[in-house]
Amino acid sequence: MKALIRPLVFSGLALVASTGLRAQTADEIVDKYVDAIGGKSAIGSINSLVIESSVNVMGTDAPSKTYILPGKGFKSETDFNGNTIVNCVTDKGAWGINPMAGQTSATALPDAQAKTMRGGMYIGGPLVDYASKGYKVELAGKDGSDYKLKVTSAGGVNVVYYINTSTYLIDKSVANIEMGGQSVEVSTVFGDYRKTGEGVTLPYKQDVSYPQFTVSITNTKIEANKTVDPAIFEMPK
Repeated sequence: MKALIRPLVFSGLALVASTGLRAQTADEIVDKYVDAIGGKSAIGSINSLVIESSVNVMGTDAPSKTYILPGKGFKSETDFNGNTIVNCVTDKGAWGINPMAGQTSATALPDAQAKTMRGGMYIGGPLVDYASKGYKVELAGKDGSDYKLKVTSAGGVNVVYYINTSTYLIDKSVANIEMGGQSVEVSTVFGDYRKTGEGVTLPYKQDVSYPQFTVSITNTKIEANKTVDPAIFEMPK
């Protein structure tokens, strides 16, 4: 009898374990993430975001302002000692201005960089309704207290999001972007999540690490549904 019970017990445990494993699918984790940041209804209620921030690079603070029209455009303007650095992306491409790098006029950014930046146009990033945006998501295992979700697209976007197993908020993202003709790894750590008046939870702190330096961004004000002229995303000629 013991010889019969033992395999039944072990097979039962294996069934429970496999059932638990199957429950942790990429789609279920994405769904819990969407719920954690407020749900699709709250996310859909936001038609624009205007974000004021303080950006710190190697000990120097600079004011910054970001404009987002979901699915249409993302633009940031950062003032470093009178030099305005602009990064902008739309569904058609991306451009930038960086006087500190000798780039005094608007210049189109490489397609690979534009495709990576495009996730910033969406409230909650590319994970929300990812399939309709042309992304694929797969579960790439766990790293400590985080699930790793790999996001790819036909355009070559490759970003790994680290989703907290308790809060289901994003702890970190790791992306490969093109800079100066080379592919570099950029990691972003997110924190200080707060809920907006519209019920969407957003990070107020981001530490963006490049190979040689780190940019710390602290949001000081986030306003939703303000009027934003779509013309600001057009590249100056």
